Amino acid sequence: MIKSVLTGVAALSLMAGSALAEDRVVNVFNWSDYIDESILEDFTNETGIKVVYDVFDSNEILETKLLAGGTGYDVVVPTGSFLARQIQAGVFAKLDKSKLSNIDNMWKDIEARVEKYDPGNDYSINYMWGT
Repeated sequence: MIKSVLTGVAALSLMAGSALAEDRVVNVFNWSDYIDESILEDFTNETGIKVVYDVFDSNEILETKLLAGGTGYDVVVPTGSFLARQIQAGVFAKLDKSKLSNIDNMWKDIEARVEKYDPGNDYSINYMWGT
């Protein structure tokens, strides 16, 4: 089985239609069945930030949608090998790590593995590691 890295990407370069921070909305595109809807509701209740949560069930569906552009997603969770292709295609914007207050708490071993797909971890933050 091919080892995959699932990475949460905090920003897209094609965010022209995405919500502004003052709108208190985050647009997420993730694998189906990865986050229970009750967790999304809890997040909204605790932060006041509404989550618009779209799902996909294959890398091909994810990539087709991202490459078409104009998705407006703030967070995307691709598989590592597809992340590398999408970075090369210019789909994602670099992260502004100065705005990520918990960045120093990331698991360094996994961060090093993710560098295979995102050298310097400029576009992604590890969300999950699996096979």
